[in-house]
Amino acid sequence: MTPASFDFTPLLAPNQPVPAAKWSGFPKYNFIGGHNDAAHVPVDKLIAAATSVLKREGASLATYGLASGPLGYRPLREFLVGKLKGHAGITCAADDILITSGSLQGLDLVNNILLSPGDTILIEQETYGGALTRLARLGVKMVGVPLDDEGLRVDALEAALKDLQQRGVRPKYLYTIPTVQNPTGAIMGPQRRAEILKLAQAYGVPIFEDECYSDLIWDGKRPPAFYAMAQGSGVIHVGSFSKSIAPALRVGYIVAGWDVLSRILALKQDAGSGALEQMVLAEFCTAHFASHVPALTRGLRVKLDTLMEALAEQFGTAAEFEEPQGGIFLWVKLPDQVDTLKLSQAALAAGVALNPGPEWSTDKAYGKSRLRLCFANPAPETIRQGVAVLADICRREFGVPARIANVERPGAARQL
Repeated sequence: MTPASFDFTPLLAPNQPVPAAKWSGFPKYNFIGGHNDAAHVPVDKLIAAATSVLKREGASLATYGLASGPLGYRPLREFLVGKLKGHAGITCAADDILITSGSLQGLDLVNNILLSPGDTILIEQETYGGALTRLARLGVKMVGVPLDDEGLRVDALEAALKDLQQRGVRPKYLYTIPTVQNPTGAIMGPQRRAEILKLAQAYGVPIFEDECYSDLIWDGKRPPAFYAMAQGSGVIHVGSFSKSIAPALRVGYIVAGWDVLSRILALKQDAGSGALEQMVLAEFCTAHFASHVPALTRGLRVKLDTLMEALAEQFGTAAEFEEPQGGIFLWVKLPDQVDTLKLSQAALAAGVALNPGPEWSTDKAYGKSRLRLCFANPAPETIRQGVAVLADICRREFGVPARIANVERPGAARQL
């Protein structure tokens, strides 16, 4: 006899998100999420790193924290000290770094110590969709600041700060992705960073700097991080190994002063982030990170070129985009009559998964005809096939593109 199903619906807390659908496998043409290039996951070196570190220190798994304390495995934090100095200009100590279960946990922890319902934050108008959904769930008011091809616009930020000040509102922070912006792929130059930092300091607004994608730059060159420019004052920095090594490892980090980390640790009551992942990463990265990342970015660059060429061939001038300076995403503008929320539903039924623009923007009307495509995971031929299927669906649903056209050099700068 089958027992009657218990109905939990009346017991649910209010304001729950829409229930998740059961997973039925990846779509054939998967252009969503932050998946990376399977061919460049350094499996053999990770196996060797795991074997080496477990033989040497495996017994330390018997204790929470691996005798490194609640901030995380100390050799990984020491690796990050050198990596952050050489890569982002950040001078910090190992005890200024907290290892988290992915940068998403970092976002949640920072939000939990700073935000209450009704608070106001400043955020890039186009930004990480996961940040938007978290802030909305917290009941936070988001003021979107428009972007250009260098990221956050200084004039728009200053106007927003002045407006809020006149209304007696002090934003809790400015959330920005300055180095390989998500979804646009822009890199903010040093002059603009200095101007934004000066504004933030003048208005007493801290900067929450998300550098999840900053390792994946085509030429490897980048300006100093906000945290470096401010010498840690008034800036919280988060980063991740998800894009540089593998997203399923779920290892990120927060860089901040002890006044911030001590508050975060009081909330991070999870007995510590995964120890084995931290041990393996520390062993691998110390020996191989510097050579691994350039090889990964070269492979990603080939896939980006394939995607841009496929869009030019299948959509012609109907698909507009700026060539990103790094990362794993391409932000695409289609003609105004295209509703990418509707397009994404029709495309998914045909096996093409994409991220519709409104999910990545505080301005839903601006995002309506835009979409984000992740090019890192599919093979080049799969990218070509998927774009062809997407063009056929878009033509059927919206009359765009009117015809297949191979026009202009793919990736040429085009105004969005």
